[in-house]
Amino acid sequence: MSVEVRNVTKIYGKQYAVNNISFAAYPGQIVGFLGPNGAGKSTTMKMTTCYIPPTSGTIQVCGFDVQKHTMEVKRKVGYLPEHNPLYLDMYVHEYLRFAAALNGLKKNVISARVKEVIHLVGLEVEQNKKIGKLSKGYRQRVGLAQAIIHDPQVLILDEPTTGLDPNQILEIRALIKELGKEKTVILSTHIMQEVQALCSHVVIINKGKIVADSKVEELKKNMLSAKLSIEFSTAVDIDKIQALNGVKSVLECGEGKYEIEHSAELDIRPLLFNLASAQGWTLLGMKSTEHTMEDIFRTLTGKN
Repeated sequence: MSVEVRNVTKIYGKQYAVNNISFAAYPGQIVGFLGPNGAGKSTTMKMTTCYIPPTSGTIQVCGFDVQKHTMEVKRKVGYLPEHNPLYLDMYVHEYLRFAAALNGLKKNVISARVKEVIHLVGLEVEQNKKIGKLSKGYRQRVGLAQAIIHDPQVLILDEPTTGLDPNQILEIRALIKELGKEKTVILSTHIMQEVQALCSHVVIINKGKIVADSKVEELKKNMLSAKLSIEFSTAVDIDKIQALNGVKSVLECGEGKYEIEHSAELDIRPLLFNLASAQGWTLLGMKSTEHTMEDIFRTLTGKN
């Protein structure tokens, strides 16, 4: 595995920023690292990238301990922090050459690599401008470029699409998805659509503790019920609907209108049709409501 976090705790004074968390990320995997503000996401990312030490527990990146083998870890990791630190007085191409040199690239390959990365992140038009003159979105691209300049095995990306317009977001997502085919990517975001579009696996942290660690589809399957809005010509016997296999609850929403919560694994529509036919109920309409990652997030972080 590329990243292994085991029983890690980080304490500031008496406050637990991270409390005994464990998870792992593997090559070819894009992991969505989610949580509310203040949950411990950025703290975990900073510990994984050697910026701050854990109070206890161990973190290994590509087999190297972040406290014992700091330089080896930094060579393996590309990091885009939440607040993207850049040298605003440097030109884009100049800064990327500087970043490449800092990361140990040989002089004879730096120019070619900088050109390649500028193309990858879409900075061709802006490469001869000072970073301080760029929009927030283009500064974010520069930050992503420095994170991948040394072709690291692991990418730690904290809110990578912040400040990008919709077209830029699609382009950067496509790049991250391509990078994720070979590298290990840990991606922090508040955009749930981004998780669904990019991530195969999700880790959710809340109040410093891991509350979910699963494949996205498995999490949806295990966590969520499905909802079905249904309307009859008149009021019907709720108890008969409640007795159907897979039905969890039935809520009356008006004369003849009901919202049914049921197991996501079971399509109850045929059962409802048969029930309506047997009881002589006139069915006027039926509409399924698909649950999303937002629903999972709110459920697990207590935001009901």
